[in-house]
Amino acid sequence: MLSLEFNSSPESTLGVEVELGIVDKQTLELVPASSEILDEISARFGGEHPKAKHEFYQSSIEIITGICDTVADAQADLNETIAEVTVALDKRGLALQGGGLHPSTSWRDLTVTDLPRYQNFASEIGWPAQRSMCHGIHYHVGVRSGDAAVAIANSAAIQMPLFIALSGSSPFWHSYDTGLVSTRTKVFEQMPTEDLPPHLSGWDEFVDLLDVLIEGGALKSVRELWWDIRPHPGFGTVEMRMTDAMGTMREIISLAAVAQSLIHDLGQRFAEGQALPTLPPWVLKENKWRAARHGLAAELIVNSAGDTLPIVELVEEQLESLAPAAAELGCKTELESVSDIVAGGPGYLRQRAAYATNEDFRDVVQLLLDEWRTNEPIGW
Repeated sequence: MLSLEFNSSPESTLGVEVELGIVDKQTLELVPASSEILDEISARFGGEHPKAKHEFYQSSIEIITGICDTVADAQADLNETIAEVTVALDKRGLALQGGGLHPSTSWRDLTVTDLPRYQNFASEIGWPAQRSMCHGIHYHVGVRSGDAAVAIANSAAIQMPLFIALSGSSPFWHSYDTGLVSTRTKVFEQMPTEDLPPHLSGWDEFVDLLDVLIEGGALKSVRELWWDIRPHPGFGTVEMRMTDAMGTMREIISLAAVAQSLIHDLGQRFAEGQALPTLPPWVLKENKWRAARHGLAAELIVNSAGDTLPIVELVEEQLESLAPAAAELGCKTELESVSDIVAGGPGYLRQRAAYATNEDFRDVVQLLLDEWRTNEPIGW
């Protein structure tokens, strides 16, 4: 039987992982440059860079934080590494691209990173893995126990559509408007262990589930359990994985405040012995679809009777509900800035507006490069 300990986090610490594309400034296409960039910036460490990592494709790079106390700390941590990466990119005429997908590049034209993990990944999973040219954001928030992590994941799944709608920034796929606001969500769903988190009774059932999957050869470790929300025993966190990479750092940080405040609030309520709210799996699945399809125009099912509310009203309710937690965590300003996303429009709207001008996907890529460089959502 699997023996798995949960590394308790006594505080609601925050970690953020940001996946970004590497684009040639002239051609506006993705380019396989991550190994070259990482070799250069890692030289002073005598090994791997601690906060800049390979991704599945060499045209992607992942920037991660350390363990941060506040959202502001996480932003400063990310910005420091991104500045280092940007210097190396600028020398080569390259730039970082936000957003959940490159709008026109085909996965067939990309190069898998030449590391055993990724080569095995491509070989064993095949087509679903090879299509995963997408970029997301992962938020880790510290929790006190495995049982708390499972209960929080059960409940936080209710709010998952809000993250999908607010972060939606992948309306285009292979030079085609899919009609979705988050095509990345549907692309990544094809992975074998990607799904909504199942409703589990507690830590013991989570360990039993992992034991079966590992013994049965479905995965080698918890790292290959790609649920939208999952307990992360090694970090002592609940990890929220459903969010598109966004066009600007200010949007990433706004949703970091929602993630930290939400997990902190649910953790406090669990510690007080409260029963955390949940919804049936069929409701969670339907709401995830509606958010990925319609974004902030969606109406979500809010109970087992089938009653619905506009997602923008649910966002407002969450911002009000989480305000005390955000004040306690020092991220009140960042939480309130979520209202800017609602008012100004998420990335999917900005990308569609950029394309509509000339019906040229190069305009969409240029928008993504400009927004990331300036940290200003165009049109707000």
